[in-house]
Amino acid sequence: MFSGFLGIVTASGVVLLMWILCYLMRRKSGPYNLDPQGKSGAFEPLLQKYIRLTEFTIGLSTGSIVLLIGSSIFHGKDGHLPTFYASPLLILAASVLLGLAFMAYLILSYEEVQHGNPHTPFAYSLSETLGFSSLILFCVGYVWLIIQVTR
Repeated sequence: MFSGFLGIVTASGVVLLMWILCYLMRRKSGPYNLDPQGKSGAFEPLLQKYIRLTEFTIGLSTGSIVLLIGSSIFHGKDGHLPTFYASPLLILAASVLLGLAFMAYLILSYEEVQHGNPHTPFAYSLSETLGFSSLILFCVGYVWLIIQVTR
């Protein structure tokens, strides 16, 4: 195994578990109307809140990644971080990638609904999986990082 292997396994496991949970909850329901109570455009304020929360977590994650990698110049002559940072950094990177995918997919899904295409249980499950996985991995990455730094 290589350094960071547990981070990749953890990130993959979280996404898979979230997909299973979200899909099992939504699979038997019919198409979803993204606009609350059927009012056209009512989802847009909620969309902005989802995007803002995701931007915030992406900002914190990328800031932490940049800070840790930037501090590698202070770790001896070779400028490498200790290998125990690999897993939490990979988890934070996965959180960023899933957050970006969540924002793009949520915007695309809403646009599809605006064009009259149904928001299917699959689409709903995927957006939930991307969003919650990003948030969970952000938390897991930070906790893991704190544990590694304070050991």
